[in-house]
Amino acid sequence: MKKVIKIALATSVLATSLLANDIIKGSGASFPYSVYNAWTKEYFKATGNKVDYISKGSSKGIKDAKARQVDFAGTDKPLSPKVLKKHSLYQFPGVVGAITMGYNIPGVDGLKLSRAAIVAISEGKVAFWDDAIIAAANKDLKLPHKPVTFVHRADGSGTTYNYTYFLSKVSKEWRKHYGAKKSLNWPGNHHIGGNKNTGVASLIKQTPYSVGYIDYADAKHNDIVMASVENKEGNYIKPELSAFQAAAAKANLDPKKDFYAVIADPKGANSYPIVAATFILVPAEKPEMNKKVTAFYDWAYKNAQESAKSLGFVPLPDALTSKIRKYWDTKGIH
Repeated sequence: MKKVIKIALATSVLATSLLANDIIKGSGASFPYSVYNAWTKEYFKATGNKVDYISKGSSKGIKDAKARQVDFAGTDKPLSPKVLKKHSLYQFPGVVGAITMGYNIPGVDGLKLSRAAIVAISEGKVAFWDDAIIAAANKDLKLPHKPVTFVHRADGSGTTYNYTYFLSKVSKEWRKHYGAKKSLNWPGNHHIGGNKNTGVASLIKQTPYSVGYIDYADAKHNDIVMASVENKEGNYIKPELSAFQAAAAKANLDPKKDFYAVIADPKGANSYPIVAATFILVPAEKPEMNKKVTAFYDWAYKNAQESAKSLGFVPLPDALTSKIRKYWDTKGIH
C-alpha cells in the first residue's frame, strides 16, 4: 500500500513539474498588460498552451531578460542593436498603443492640452488650472483656480520613457535638461508618483484637480477622463482608436535594426501625438523556447486583432507582421 502511495505521489509531482515546464513565462511592461492578458486567455482557450505574463514595468522586464529569469520580456523602451548584441537578445514589436493625459477636474469635461501646456505641467511651471497657458486652448471652459497636481510613474517605466521622449521632441529645453528616460526626478513640487500604470490610475481617480500620463487601456478601464492633445500639425486630437491607427501608420520599424525605433509625435493631421510601440525580448541561445514564444505572438497577430482594438491598442499591420516573421526566420526562432 505504501509503495502504491509513493508511486502515486511521484507521478503527481512529475505531472505538476511537466505542467510547470509547459508554461511560457514573461514579465515586464505594464503598458501592454491588458492586451497581453486578453491574448493569453484567448490563446489558452484556442490551443491549450499556457502563457503567464507578469506586469512589473519595463525596467524590471529588461533586467529579467538580461538575467534569463523569464522566457520573454516586455519593454516599451526598445533596446538598440548594440545593447541587444551585448546581451544576446532578439527584439520584435508586439503591439502599438497610446499614452493619454488623464485628468480629474470636477465639473470640467472636454479639456484640451496644447503641447506647450503639457511641457509646462511636466516641468512644474503651472501652479493653477486657470493658468493662461492652459486657458488659451479652453476658452469655452470655466477652469477652476485650483492647484494642479501632476501624477507620474514612480517606478522605472517604458511609459515614462515614451512620454519624456515626446516632451523632448516638443521642447528643446526639456531635451537639454531632462531628455528621454525611464525614470527621473521630476521638477517642481506639485507632483506625486504611482507604481505601474494602475498606480497612476488610482492616484488620478482619488486626487481632485490632478492630471497625469497613463496608457489608454488603463484610463478607459478606470473611467478616467482624457484630454484632447495638440499634435504636430496643431490639431487637437481626441484619444481614440482611429487617431492611434493614423499615428501607427507613420511608424518606421526596420527589422535590419531589430525594429529599434521610438514612434512618438508622428506627422499627420489626424494622428494622435503620444503613441508608443511596445516590444518583446527573447534570449538568443534558446531557439526552442523562442519558437513557443513566437508561436504565441504569431497566433495573436492572426487571431486576436479585435480584442486589441477593443482595449484601444493598434494591431500591427500585415506588412509589418510579415517583416517580423522573416526576422524570426532569420534568427531561427519561428
